[in-house]
Amino acid sequence: MKIRPRLAALTLPLALVITTQAFGQAPTAAQPVSARPTAPPSLSMVVSAVPAAKLRFTHRPGCPVPPSELRLVRMNHWGFDGHVHQGELIVHRRIVPDITHVFGKIFNARFPIRKMRVMAEYRGNDEAAMADDNTSAYNCRRVTGNPSKLSRHSYGDALDINTVENPYVDAYGTVHPAGGQRYLRRDRPVKGMIRRGDAVTTAMAVRGWYWGGRWPHPDYQHFSANGQ
Repeated sequence: MKIRPRLAALTLPLALVITTQAFGQAPTAAQPVSARPTAPPSLSMVVSAVPAAKLRFTHRPGCPVPPSELRLVRMNHWGFDGHVHQGELIVHRRIVPDITHVFGKIFNARFPIRKMRVMAEYRGNDEAAMADDNTSAYNCRRVTGNPSKLSRHSYGDALDINTVENPYVDAYGTVHPAGGQRYLRRDRPVKGMIRRGDAVTTAMAVRGWYWGGRWPHPDYQHFSANGQ
């Protein structure tokens, strides 16, 4: 759905609004309303506490991070259709500065994101979200393809981006999602594909994040703050 380029500030508690004309540029001097040009699209990030409904199916007693440590991030992103859309991520509060930097750079580069929905909309089902090419962060769950291990997404400091164009190959050689099989070849430019040295990997590296695309069993969609 095409949206207006700027978002209204939320009234949820702890709300923080971050708007950028062109991310990283200083604002221009105020102009009379009659002479003010149409504002360019911007990231227009809004950070707030996470409503309970946004954590359904994804958080339960025993999860390593309490809801009070999580933040809902609403922001604009470029879509595959060339228009600006609104997306949502849930992340740990300490990585909000990293998210601001990374998605600001991604937005400026017009790197397209298919969709960005919280995992509650998929009932916490990672396979369903990956098949839908969803970009997401927090989800208290086990590692897909390795249920003996708790996923880093359970801590709110990991991201999966454009999951079809950037598939995950588990230790058994299974490709997740199955529709990502055709994107295992990485030596060609494809819309939404993450490649070494592009705007996504560069912005993540600046903030000290690790890319799973460089692992022996590549997880091209995955970025984390601690390399897991």
